[in-house]
Amino acid sequence: MNHAEGHPGAPGGRAAGTPAAGAGAAGRDDGRGRATVLVVEDEPSIADVLAIALRYHHFDVMTAGTVREALATTARTRPDCALLDVMLPDGDGRALGQELRTRMPDLALVFLTARDAPAEVVGALGFGDDYITKPFNIDEVVARIGAVLRRVRPHDVLPQRPPLRYGDLELDETTYVVRREGGTVQLTPTEYALLRFLVRNGGRVVPKEQLLRHVWNIEHSAESTVVETYISYLRRKLDQVGPPLITTRRGVGYGLA
Repeated sequence: MNHAEGHPGAPGGRAAGTPAAGAGAAGRDDGRGRATVLVVEDEPSIADVLAIALRYHHFDVMTAGTVREALATTARTRPDCALLDVMLPDGDGRALGQELRTRMPDLALVFLTARDAPAEVVGALGFGDDYITKPFNIDEVVARIGAVLRRVRPHDVLPQRPPLRYGDLELDETTYVVRREGGTVQLTPTEYALLRFLVRNGGRVVPKEQLLRHVWNIEHSAESTVVETYISYLRRKLDQVGPPLITTRRGVGYGLA
C-alpha cells in the first residue's frame, strides 16, 4: 500500500516543474552547506517519493531500508535530520532513533508511523522532534522537516540576536542554550521551542491549542497529550536548578510564574 499522497514525479501532487508556494528554499541555508536528510523506509515506492520530493526542495538525501543500512550509512556520512519509519524489517525505528541520537546528539528526528494512538505518539516524541502519520502529504513532510531543522540549525536562519529573558531564565537565540541561575539546562529542540513560546508570552496563560499549533503545527487535536508530556519534561529539567517556573491553569493552558 502506498502511504504517500502525490506522484513521485510531482512532489505534493504538482507537476514537477511547478513548485509549491515557497518551494525551492526549504533545504537551502546561508552558504554553510545544504541540510542532509536520512530517509529510513522499507517500502521502496514510499522511499522514492520522499527522496524525490526532498531533493526537489533542495535537500541532500540519503536512503536506507533497514536499521542495519541506516547505521552503516550514518557511519560514513552525518545527516542533519533522520526521517524514520517506526516499523522496519529488522527493528524498531524508535530504537534506531535513540541509537542515532546517542551517536549524534544534535540530530533532528522525525518519525513516520501508521500508528496514531496517543501512547504511540507520546512515546515517539519522548526523544524525537516530530511525527507524521501515514497516509501523509508530501508538502507537509517537507514543511515539517524544514521546521525541525530551523530549530536544530539556528545558525542557518538566525543571525546574532539578543537572548530572551524571563526572571532568572535566559534563552540564547543564536546557540539555543538555556541558562538558569548560572547553570545550563539541556533541552531537546522541541523542548526549547515550547519554552521559547512560553517566554515570549511572558506571564500570560497560553491555551493548549495554541501550543499545539505553534510548536507542533497540529490543528484541532484537543485529545492529544503531547503538550502535557513536554510540560512535564520541562518542569523536571527547570525545577532542578530553581524554583517552580511553569504554572498550569486547569482546563485552559500553561504560563510562567
